[in-house]
Amino acid sequence: MAPLTKDVIKFGSFVVTNQVFHLTPLSYALVNLKPLLPGHVLVSPRRVVPRFNDLSADEVQDLFLTVQRVSRTLERVFQASSLNIAIQDGVDAGQSVPHVHTHIIPRKKDDLAEAGGTDAIYGMMESEAGDIGRQLKDKEGAASNGQGDGTQRGRFPAVDADESRRPRSESEMREEAEWLAREMASDAGRS
Repeated sequence: MAPLTKDVIKFGSFVVTNQVFHLTPLSYALVNLKPLLPGHVLVSPRRVVPRFNDLSADEVQDLFLTVQRVSRTLERVFQASSLNIAIQDGVDAGQSVPHVHTHIIPRKKDDLAEAGGTDAIYGMMESEAGDIGRQLKDKEGAASNGQGDGTQRGRFPAVDADESRRPRSESEMREEAEWLAREMASDAGRS
């Protein structure tokens, strides 16, 4: 399946066109390079703006309607009973890519019991595990120098050492994006 658009879609300075599974005139949803839990995706405005207050009223409306629509599909396909929906607005709030984005993370009862319970997700988002900007920079660096084994470590190696959270390949992300695009289309037909 070809990407949803011929336009180049950027998340900050990173090209993410092949990770996009849903597009509106003002927003897009993309699969995550290194999801915190299965189904962890991002929804972002198409226009690259760093802070939530920089969005126009139309962009805010479209962003949240897109979050709502994507959330319904994710909850269904990942058989989630709940969702975390979060925006880290600014670097001091943990935003690692200067482009507004909403995290949607499908949740199930006791899914993080071993990590400390339900609220462990917040620590994960604020740690290196949730540092999307660094992950994308590492991926770009690995692609440009021919390395890509995901072994780079930062200041939180215990979290990053979790082998279930290795950076995904382009083909893995493209496959998930294609599957979610089909599921989104299926849900549109149900409305």
